[in-house]
Amino acid sequence: MQKIHQPLFTKLPLNRVYRVLRKAYAASPLDGEGAFLYGGRWSSPGIRLAYTSEHQSLAMLEYFVHLDAEAAPADLVLVTAEIPNDVSKLQLSLDQLPSRWRMFPAPAELATFGDEFARKNERCILIVPSAQAPGENNWLLNPQHSEFRKVVVSGVQPLRYDSRMFESKSKMFKAHRRTRPRT
Repeated sequence: MQKIHQPLFTKLPLNRVYRVLRKAYAASPLDGEGAFLYGGRWSSPGIRLAYTSEHQSLAMLEYFVHLDAEAAPADLVLVTAEIPNDVSKLQLSLDQLPSRWRMFPAPAELATFGDEFARKNERCILIVPSAQAPGENNWLLNPQHSEFRKVVVSGVQPLRYDSRMFESKSKMFKAHRRTRPRT
């Protein structure tokens, strides 16, 4: 009879999240320092939350909307983090949000969601819909929550946006007309 060896531990299923930032901040990419200093759609200055996205493309889009029209910085990185499924989460649904929640600049009342979440410190992650892609979510990580220690940065890699993303709309329109087949 063959003996079957059981693994010493069972790996928990993980969630993966992404964040785009400048290389200078890659040593502590999830410390919430940016939100602490400047605030964001879901938090006020003085509140520490690390904004991440559930997809790499969403993380790139979320960063892209804040870039100058000319070009992205040359020192961007994409951070990947792994979060075990058992880390506590709270998810906001669209029906909990004010009708203007996607507006820019963000309505001030949105920040109260993240502010209260962080102050209560009952859960580690606040999952919110993206204003850029409402069918997808951003994960706001609370670095001051006890479960945050379970979040592991699993990768940091250089990131470059395709230069076509920075062309003016008129250039893009002209290029599209040149390549579009005539009917």
